[in-house]
Amino acid sequence: DDFGTGYSSLSLLRQLPLDELKIDKSFVDGIVEDEKAANMVRSIVAIARSHNMSLIAEGVEEQAQAQALIKMGCLRFQGYYFSRPVPMADVRQVLTDTANTDNIPATIRRS
Repeated sequence: DDFGTGYSSLSLLRQLPLDELKIDKSFVDGIVEDEKAANMVRSIVAIARSHNMSLIAEGVEEQAQAQALIKMGCLRFQGYYFSRPVPMADVRQVLTDTANTDNIPATIRRS
């Protein structure tokens, strides 16, 4: 969780039996307008792929961020662009309500 921040360092990739990386919001924030930020996320995607890890990006708040992540090869996201936090009792309704799929890019929607 929050890869690249705090105690989540590159050395842990070798030491721990990890199978998923979550890209921290601080990296996602600038990927559209800042080439250095975009290159950092591309590098994280490459690391995840080279270690056969699944990948999710947090803090996606805009369509342009989701589109940039798709182009980089990250197809799983979380963030306010898709939904605000909801109580556990409402999760099933949010997931089945077709109105909530408007912000999901067509390239990753499941039928």
